Amino acid sequence: MSLSFRRASLASLGLAFGLSALSLSPLMAQETKPAQPGAAAPVDPNAVVATINGEKLTEADLALAEGELSQQFAQLPPEQRRAAALSAAIEIRVMAKKAVDSGLDKDADFLRRMAFLQQRALHGEVVEKEVVGKVTDADVRARYDQEIANTPPVNEIHARHILVKTKEEAEAIIKQLDGGADFQKLANEHTSDPSGKSNGGDLGWFGPGQMVPEFDKAAFALDVGKYSKEPVQSQFGWHVIKVEDKRAKQPPAFDDVKDQAKQAVIRDKYFAMVKELRGAAKIEIPDAKLKSAVDTLESGK
Repeated sequence: MSLSFRRASLASLGLAFGLSALSLSPLMAQETKPAQPGAAAPVDPNAVVATINGEKLTEADLALAEGELSQQFAQLPPEQRRAAALSAAIEIRVMAKKAVDSGLDKDADFLRRMAFLQQRALHGEVVEKEVVGKVTDADVRARYDQEIANTPPVNEIHARHILVKTKEEAEAIIKQLDGGADFQKLANEHTSDPSGKSNGGDLGWFGPGQMVPEFDKAAFALDVGKYSKEPVQSQFGWHVIKVEDKRAKQPPAFDDVKDQAKQAVIRDKYFAMVKELRGAAKIEIPDAKLKSAVDTLESGK
C-alpha cells in the first residue's frame, strides 16, 4: 500500500512558491542534518571575519553568502568554500559601494527589482514562520494516518518463473510439471534468466504493475501453489509461472515516509493560507486573456 501524498509535485505550488524555493532551507537543513558527534562548536554569528572600508562583515553575513551562493561553490573542495564565500562577499560589498557612489541605487528599474526581492524574501519569511514553523508532529502523523486510510488495499504475490526462448520449450516444461517434476529444479536447469538459475527462478514479492503486462496478468490470475498451464509470452521470451504465496501489501512504516508526509502538510497549509489571503485581497487584471490564463492556472492547483 504505497502512499501517494496527493498534490506532492512542487510544480503545483505555483511560480511564487517555486521562486522562494519553499523558503524552507534554514529550518529543513537543521532537521535533516543534525549535529554529528565531534562536529565543530557553533560560531558566534556576530564575530567579524573581515572589514571592508570600515564596515564589518560577520560570520552571519558569511553564512548567508555561503547559502545564497552554494551552487556556485558546489564543485569546490569543502575547505575552499569558506574562502570562496568570503571572497565573493567582499567582491559584492565593494561593487555595491561603487553602484551607490554612481547613483545606481536610485535607478527606477533597480528600485523595482529591489521591491520585488524584498517581497519575495517576506513571502519566504511567512512560509517559514507561519507555515513550516507551525507544523506539529501530530499534524504529520494525522496526514500519514489519513493516507493509509484512503489508500485501497493492494495484494502482492511471491512467484517463480522459468524463462525460455520458444513456446515449444515452455510447453515441454509444463508437461514435465504435469508429470510431477520439481519447479525449482527445472528452473535451475532451463531458465535463461541469469538471476533465476541458482534460486529456482525466484522473483520474490511484487505488486501489480511491477512486471511486464502479460506476465503481470497471468501471475495474478494464478492461485497459490499453481503454475501456468499455458506458456506466457512477453518481450523477454516465454514464461512458465508459479505462484508461491499471496498477501496484502503492508503500508510503509511512518518513519520511512514521515518527511513526505510533512511536505504534504506544508503544501496543504501553504495553499490554505494563499487561498485565504487572495480571497481577502482586491485583485484586478484588466487584460481579459491574461486574467483567463491566470484563473485557469489557479483552478488547477
